[in-house]
Amino acid sequence: MAKLWRCEICGDPYVGDEAPANCPFCGAKKKFIKIAKDAKVTFDVDLNEKDKANAEYALKVEVSNSAFYFCAAKKTDDDEGRLLFKALGKVEAEHAAIWRKILKLDNVPQGNDVCHVSNQENLEDSHARETRAIEFYSKAASEAKNERIKQIFNALVEVETDHLKLSEERLK
Repeated sequence: MAKLWRCEICGDPYVGDEAPANCPFCGAKKKFIKIAKDAKVTFDVDLNEKDKANAEYALKVEVSNSAFYFCAAKKTDDDEGRLLFKALGKVEAEHAAIWRKILKLDNVPQGNDVCHVSNQENLEDSHARETRAIEFYSKAASEAKNERIKQIFNALVEVETDHLKLSEERLK
């Protein structure tokens, strides 16, 4: 029987018989997906200067990464690569939307769509981008004073680690 689920990281709803292994929108792990009426979701948080600066930087990272992935989805010379980069672009755009809500911005800025034709080069770029994101998000989570900000950064470390594994598998 179909149920209404909600991701506690991005706040998006999902209809299905069971909670998915990962949020179909932001990629958060199953532990963050709850029956909608039981989900605890807020984007109205008090940000100290450091948390705000880290959220603003995270928004820039996600905007840049989503633009890169959407570009790679169009230009890469590999059929599976186009699918992978399209999926990653959607997830990274959702991450940008999370930070937009936290920062109370009306819209998400646009990123530069610089990528490669070579799937190999796009995978290498993806690997570097995900590695940088994981390092930054881990540091930002450890510095976070606000528990909601800490939760989001930690959840996104897990998601970006999954993305890193996808590029590592294909770079072998």
